[in-house]
Amino acid sequence: MAEMASTGPDPLFGLRNNFYIGAYQAAINNSDVPNLSADDAVERDTLVYRSYIALGSYQLVINEIDDSAATPLQAVKLLALYLSSPDNKETVITSLHELLGDSAIGNNPILRLIAGIVFMHEQDYNEALKHTNAGGTMELHALNVQIFIKMHRSDYAEKQLRIMQQADEDHTLTQLANAWLNLAVGGSKIQEAYLIFQDFSEKNQMTSPILNGKAVCCMHMGNFDEAETLLLEALNKDTKDSETLANLVVCSLHLGKPSTRYLSQLKISHPDHMLVGCAASAEEIFDRAVQTVA
Repeated sequence: MAEMASTGPDPLFGLRNNFYIGAYQAAINNSDVPNLSADDAVERDTLVYRSYIALGSYQLVINEIDDSAATPLQAVKLLALYLSSPDNKETVITSLHELLGDSAIGNNPILRLIAGIVFMHEQDYNEALKHTNAGGTMELHALNVQIFIKMHRSDYAEKQLRIMQQADEDHTLTQLANAWLNLAVGGSKIQEAYLIFQDFSEKNQMTSPILNGKAVCCMHMGNFDEAETLLLEALNKDTKDSETLANLVVCSLHLGKPSTRYLSQLKISHPDHMLVGCAASAEEIFDRAVQTVA
């Protein structure tokens, strides 16, 4: 759970780091860590199952986590159910509220984290913050940064980042949160964000999230050719990644290149993506305008 304060060597450091930077298959492949305590074993399993979720293997997670599993794993199963089908949304949210309302387990950090992720997906940011704002782990504070950025409250996001920096300035999530905030603030901060992503790419394997981070910085700085190169590299790693496809649509438009294929791929693999909705709205407005003229 990446507790704010910890002592001694961390047996899950490598696994956790792979997950944070988006090296999900590497996290799964290197998850056989010996001599774990019972709590560490549960955390290891949550990271592995969340890696499978990130790779789109929802049904594997749903099938393997049974009703007797620990609370964090039950929460991860709910996330898999939520993401696997819109039909599961109401059931998952009801189940989350039931677990959160149980005084014995309601304060579990992973349960609160999953609740925050689900309600952030729902764009119900106030509900998400009810469960995440108290913090307690680096992941919860990093999620708070993301939520506040989506609420256009970079001032609150910065306060969360300061807490993370005081706990561990060199932590992977602290560095990522710093880059996200720099991107949100914009201006001269874009270069700082780019350097953070560049540092990640030099120290770790190149992953889709890191490549996308660098590419977005490049687009903000007007370097669309470099952005396209980075995004095509990301596409080679994951042909269905929503952020890669969405960023390629934007980048291609700026370069005057066809973007239809990327948008079509995005519609097929991620029909609920914001860019798909924006494109559909634009098409409707255009069609109405044509009919008016006709």
